[in-house]
Amino acid sequence: MRLRRMATTLAAGVAAALALSACGSDSTPAATTTAPATTAPASSSAAASSEAPTSAGSETSSGGSETGSATGSASAGDSKVLTDAAAGTLTIGIKFDQPGLGLLQPDGSYAGFDVEVAKGVAKELGVEESGITFVEAKSAEREGLIERGEVDFIVATYSITDTRKEKVNFAGPYFIAHQDLLVKADNTDITGPEAMGGKILCSVTGSTSAQKVKDTYAADVALQEFGTYSECVENLRTGVVEAVTTDDVILAGFAAQSPGEFKVVGNGFSDENYGIGLAKGDTAGTEAINAAIEAMIADGSWAKALEDTVGPSGYTIPEPPTVG
Repeated sequence: MRLRRMATTLAAGVAAALALSACGSDSTPAATTTAPATTAPASSSAAASSEAPTSAGSETSSGGSETGSATGSASAGDSKVLTDAAAGTLTIGIKFDQPGLGLLQPDGSYAGFDVEVAKGVAKELGVEESGITFVEAKSAEREGLIERGEVDFIVATYSITDTRKEKVNFAGPYFIAHQDLLVKADNTDITGPEAMGGKILCSVTGSTSAQKVKDTYAADVALQEFGTYSECVENLRTGVVEAVTTDDVILAGFAAQSPGEFKVVGNGFSDENYGIGLAKGDTAGTEAINAAIEAMIADGSWAKALEDTVGPSGYTIPEPPTVG
């Protein structure tokens, strides 16, 4: 409620500033939206292909600022997230092919924990579901979408890493997952990453999961990459690859989608802190999103979203993370 009041105040402030001076700085235009199920096409450029300049003096911080401040040291005009939220619209990047997390359904709607987190954050920022436009954010395209200003923020199983923080800000974490392996249900010889020697392992372009297995556990593993995890799973089904690796919560969703066909090995070997990615240097937006995540945790909507979306897969629901 406090964030919604702040969003209203910010909207009034922005409107007043625009009325007083036509010569002032242009704020980032709000994204066009029509309905919650609107799909805007994502650019196919890889994240590494385009780098936008960062704001002068911008921080690499992922948002460890004081909880509860919706604006921090910057005004709404300095934050794409807050400027667009004040106008009642947000463009949010999610995955379209991850059951339980971010999935575009046949009827054009979206389902999953990341989708619910995105809606919850938007609501705390004063934006109703009708004001959200979802766009696809493939792993290799996430930084590029943010840098080009095509999204306000991304909620797409986006692990916080030092390399990524060189290009974007992160709010959160809003979830902590663990890297694992998905194999056929009758597989008995793959019991962990050390058992992948001489085998074919799949992950997606733009993810570091498979390379981590090769560098740390099985130097002679053969790596195969595809554009999406659903492609990896299909190639596991047909025997082209012998395992798929990414975070356990993602793999659990695919296993639940095909009961009796696949299983998660259950030998997690890393911690993956999922963050919400937004423009580099947007301190005010980062602080506001952190406060929104904490509000969701406090009012129980975080746990309910996880139970409703990931819970049916049999995944053990963890405690909420410490935000910031």
